[in-house]
Amino acid sequence: MYLKHPSLTTLPLPYNFRPRFVTTLAAVAGIAATLALANWQLSRAHEKEGLAARLETLAKDPPVSIAAAEVKAEDVEWRRVTARGRFEPRYGVFLDNRIRRGVAGYHVVMPLALGGGSRYVLVNRGWIAGNPDRARLPEVSTPAGTVEITGLAVTPSRRFLELSTRIAEGNVWQNLTLERYRQAVPIALQPVVIQQESPLDDGLEREWDPPDLGVQKHYGYAFQWFALALTILVFYLVTHVRRRSEEKAD
Repeated sequence: MYLKHPSLTTLPLPYNFRPRFVTTLAAVAGIAATLALANWQLSRAHEKEGLAARLETLAKDPPVSIAAAEVKAEDVEWRRVTARGRFEPRYGVFLDNRIRRGVAGYHVVMPLALGGGSRYVLVNRGWIAGNPDRARLPEVSTPAGTVEITGLAVTPSRRFLELSTRIAEGNVWQNLTLERYRQAVPIALQPVVIQQESPLDDGLEREWDPPDLGVQKHYGYAFQWFALALTILVFYLVTHVRRRSEEKAD
């Protein structure tokens, strides 16, 4: 292969490109696959960004009332809701290993009897510090009468790591799912949990982190796939382009 220029003496190119069918096919397939995965991660990131914008809009809407009539999770999830009823401390659970400002403690989850008590909604009432003696649970003050609770309706995630085979010992649990709670407590439940925001004189702290939708994680994965596609391309070119002097020596 030669470069030609009308005003210059014809000179041979110092490099020669000799593709091989099998390695070329493998490189094309690898680059196509990694680019497809990178674009999929980008699309997931854009979806999550859209969801985050939707959640921000829903947070500004007036609260939705949850009563004894059964609701659908998709109708109220990630919306601010209000519920009026009476707490049932005997069915409460403590979610263990909740760290706040470096202090180990619990989230206190308790059902709220709606209306006449035919249906309940679980309320995450907030955080309380644990006792130095782990065998003794902290005392939680619970209003005896009817209260009105305002907060964010969420669906407990199933994606968590169980640190022990003892996932539930009495009313101390590692994590919460509605299915697990329904198996342990025979009461009719609404399909969401309210993260309580309304104040009560009970000594519990209620500062909730915004939902982590994993947008940055998807962008990070996309970058890794793009980097891998570039690596495959560079490796392919390096292994198929040789100096002419090296070819003569061979």
